[in-house]
Amino acid sequence: MNVFLSAVVSLTVVGMTSCGPISEIKNLKNLDLSPPVLITLRTLDDRTLELTLSEPSALKADSCTIEPDLMIFSARSIESRLVMAVEAQTPGQKYLLKATLEDQRHNSVDILAVFYGFNPQLPSVKINEFTTRGTGNHPDVVELKVKEEGNMGGLVLYQGTESNWKDRLVFPAFPVIAGDFILVHFKPQGIPEEIDETEHRGVSGGLDACDTAFDFWIRDGTGISGNNGVLSLYVRPGGPIADAVLYSNRTSESDQRYMGFGMRNTMERAIELYENRGWTATDEFIRPEDGINPDGSAGTRSICRRKGEDTDSREDWYIVPTRHASFGEENSEELYTP
Repeated sequence: MNVFLSAVVSLTVVGMTSCGPISEIKNLKNLDLSPPVLITLRTLDDRTLELTLSEPSALKADSCTIEPDLMIFSARSIESRLVMAVEAQTPGQKYLLKATLEDQRHNSVDILAVFYGFNPQLPSVKINEFTTRGTGNHPDVVELKVKEEGNMGGLVLYQGTESNWKDRLVFPAFPVIAGDFILVHFKPQGIPEEIDETEHRGVSGGLDACDTAFDFWIRDGTGISGNNGVLSLYVRPGGPIADAVLYSNRTSESDQRYMGFGMRNTMERAIELYENRGWTATDEFIRPEDGINPDGSAGTRSICRRKGEDTDSREDWYIVPTRHASFGEENSEELYTP
């Protein structure tokens, strides 16, 4: 997540006059005229924020606000980090931090940065079933299965990875229990009936809306990449990975470019997934062959997780026969035979 949204830079400039030779101006190359840069902003817990900066810096007095209103109690500088104590955040709430940072040379920068409220009750959630080759009546959808009681606030599902994605959904705060299903529809029709459900199931309309699951819709979504891609869950934007899948019908020999993945984005997402231990490889580096092969899947032949399996590999997954997609229910255990 790129939390550095915008900056208005103000520099402290050393004054110079025309009196005296140029030799009296001391080592212009060593003048520090660069303001600090915000590298990351993350929530350490529900009352603490951490800003990682390019150099030791402080908050300019009375310059910092958080919207929606969140009281700031203190900010202390620890080398190139700023640790802020704030009042308790709402889980999953989107916040906007506005502040002026100033380095030791008084170079300053105004920042606007987004973060999401820390969730101390986040449950274990897994990707359980998905389709990437949906049809007009059965568009692409991803099913999540909740493994324990908790609150979904801030959990984020990407088509892609945290630093390279096409679509994402940051879940609002709502309670769930073990066994709940959540469906994320990636190609909505854009009709009013497509309602994100946080209280009552069965409220939403739209293609493949399900009365036994919480339905969510990727607004303006155009679907999931059919042959090669990554789906990933993170505990919050900027947080650690919770679950992921890599799928591909290509091989290392399919294309000399991009390690056989055929596209730069797919290759980069696969590498990031592997480096963050979200997916395993059979060799020293990730290959298309390490992904789930989606060939044979369709709008009603979904790709399902084997019951109880979580090895972060293609071995956890299988394709079900036609009309055995089971979104909102336990996965069918029947296997598709071409």
